Amino acid sequence: MSTTDFADLRDSIGQLRHCLASLQSKYGDAFPIRRLANDVERLDIDAGELEQAPPPVVPAREREVVYVPDSRSDEAAWMGAQDEGLGFHSRERTK
Repeated sequence: MSTTDFADLRDSIGQLRHCLASLQSKYGDAFPIRRLANDVERLDIDAGELEQAPPPVVPAREREVVYVPDSRSDEAAWMGAQDEGLGFHSRERTK
């Protein structure tokens, strides 16, 4: 991450803190508010750790393009296949 990315992350965490303060003033110390406060604190800690010791940059992988033709496929190739998960049977059940 660049310096700008870390600054944006810190700004976002600051905005979360501001929103959380508004919620705390409205709802008090309710359990969900305390959990959110803990989550925001954890985000802040994790962001600091990431900024201090970033992991190695993973090189971008080249995407493999798979061509899928628009022509009809051989129906015989699908004989015996199940329609499991589709919620319907588009053809007679196979044996």
